[in-house]
Amino acid sequence: MAEIQGSYDDLFTAVPGALAALLDAGDVGASAAVFVDGEPVVDVWGGFADADRTIPWQRDTIANVWSVTKTMTALCALILADRGELDLAAPVARYWPEFAAAGKDGVLVQHLLAHTAGLPDWDGPATAEDLYHWPTATARLAAQAPRWEPGTAAGYHSLTQGFLVGEVVRRITGLSLGEFFADEVAGPLGADFHIGLSAEHDHRVALSIPPPSRDEDYVASAPGRTATPAAGTGIRVRDGNSVAWRRAQIPAASGFGNARSVALVQSVMARGGTVRGVRLLSQAGCDRAWEEQFRGEDRILGMPMRYGMGYGLFGNTYGWGGWGGSMVMIEPGARMAVAYVTNQMLEPGTDNRGLEIVMAAYDGLKGLHA
Repeated sequence: MAEIQGSYDDLFTAVPGALAALLDAGDVGASAAVFVDGEPVVDVWGGFADADRTIPWQRDTIANVWSVTKTMTALCALILADRGELDLAAPVARYWPEFAAAGKDGVLVQHLLAHTAGLPDWDGPATAEDLYHWPTATARLAAQAPRWEPGTAAGYHSLTQGFLVGEVVRRITGLSLGEFFADEVAGPLGADFHIGLSAEHDHRVALSIPPPSRDEDYVASAPGRTATPAAGTGIRVRDGNSVAWRRAQIPAASGFGNARSVALVQSVMARGGTVRGVRLLSQAGCDRAWEEQFRGEDRILGMPMRYGMGYGLFGNTYGWGGWGGSMVMIEPGARMAVAYVTNQMLEPGTDNRGLEIVMAAYDGLKGLHA
């Protein structure tokens, strides 16, 4: 059995056991964490940080969590809303006047968070390099027309959501999304999560490893339509592994962290807005994440979805997963946050690893409440 490092409460032995089983089944490296009431009951890791399996995954190893980053961006918006600086029901153009162009004067901030704004991708070709220049990426979105009447349908805004929400945050605060997150969330919590990674952290990064039988030209695709890119902008594994990607702020997809940092940050949502004496928002502010904005078939993913304010809604839980397998799930009723971060990608539609970690965490929760 794979060797697992870290610590865990005896009630939660199923989690390190599940992580070891995934590594035994072929995964290269990963970390898993469970926070209950703001404190870690599981903080474990194992495997390797490189495809050649020569560098052990260590306590401070971090990886690109891809779309799990969206939960961090949503949290930033919810914090501003809770402070009264952002009205989620207001037109985006109130904060970003240029955005009203091409019939978007009726697009509301909540539409951005719920993938219902009608801007799932850029009009015309867009490459990874286009994402590295914030003013250009956001100006293009401001100029284009929505692809459907905003608020009437959902289509996963795979990359655009981060720029849309991030620009609203920037217009209000004067800070980039990554700067606001660092100053207002990661810094106060002491969370090792970064949107826009500086060079000092490069040595800790576990690069993404393509699925078996794929190479670094493997392109992101939607779970429901395996042959179709999740957005017209085809992001390859090699793009995500580049220095340029790490330095850029792509708030829908370029966050770097480990399971410990992801679970710590999202414990804020599980615990009514306060963790370790740091209050980021009120209980009412946390509850906004639960407000269902859309229920039905997602036009891009081709599958039924429920969206809240920046999070996917799943029964009594909410959260989101990233391309390649990383995931965070929040269970407010149990004040629990569960995170799984891996460098080993699998094909969309075949990857249940994050859910296996979540279910293992529920086994521990039963013992905790017995």
